[in-house]
Amino acid sequence: MKRDLPPLIWLRAFEATGRHMSFMKAAEELNVTPSALSHQVRQLEERLGVLLFERLNRAIRLTDAGARCLPGLRDGFDRLAQAMAQVGPVAPPNRLVVGSGPSFAAKWLAPRLYRFVEDNPSLDIRIAASLTLGDLAADGVDIAVRFGGGGYPNLIAERLIEEAVTPLCAPGFLSEHAIASPRDLARVPLLHDDSMQFHKGAPGWPEWVRAAGVGDVDTQGGLRFNYADHALDAAMEGAGMVLGRRSFVTRDLRMGRLVMPFDLVLPVTGAAFWLVYPEGALEKDKICIFRDWVVAEIQAEAPAF
Repeated sequence: MKRDLPPLIWLRAFEATGRHMSFMKAAEELNVTPSALSHQVRQLEERLGVLLFERLNRAIRLTDAGARCLPGLRDGFDRLAQAMAQVGPVAPPNRLVVGSGPSFAAKWLAPRLYRFVEDNPSLDIRIAASLTLGDLAADGVDIAVRFGGGGYPNLIAERLIEEAVTPLCAPGFLSEHAIASPRDLARVPLLHDDSMQFHKGAPGWPEWVRAAGVGDVDTQGGLRFNYADHALDAAMEGAGMVLGRRSFVTRDLRMGRLVMPFDLVLPVTGAAFWLVYPEGALEKDKICIFRDWVVAEIQAEAPAF
């Protein structure tokens, strides 16, 4: 019998939203914007000809149709993940696959990983960098670093790093433009790191300028980047001032590639970096060793600001 199913991406959007009962949290899990996720759910509702959610003032609620559909979809996605975990060659026992976002892999993990490799030469380390959170078991990932609000289903999550932002630039850019106070931002190009836009508590240039008590600054113009490391690289090349993330700039500040002109630092509320792994994963030596190494690296290094 032919099954005329809606697109899987719409079904996934509905399942995640129904599980969290929040467009914001579901968007964070799937690494899309809340508006894009809401649009996908709307498309599914139009395709089915029924409403799946009641949109209230500050909340959502499943309709009868949504409540009937959700358990089967949740079970279906669980079964898909289990099936995919059975496909493909069995990984060698010494292989360790570490998942993370591309920027964390580039700016934090990669520059430090050689020390772990030197101490553990028998392990075959693979870095799986992706913006998609995905499913660890289905993706063959042993342990991962995620940025978000925590509370990841079926995973143990250890808080690693509290995020914060502050303006940063290249030393030459600072002297060339004679930047002495936040007011001087009105006459220099601003760079935008849009990688945290889907986090409600993530401050951008408008929030920083407001906190600094400065007016007449164009906080919307300038180059925009969806990867944090790309925005930082542009700043190091002298393209402008970037609102840099604390977790990514320790080495760049220490080596003088970036400087911090002002003392005002804004925290990113409601989100942090988390080390996540399935329950019982630490019973495997390779995962336990990596977990202990990451925690030790973070504890040994003073925050950049």
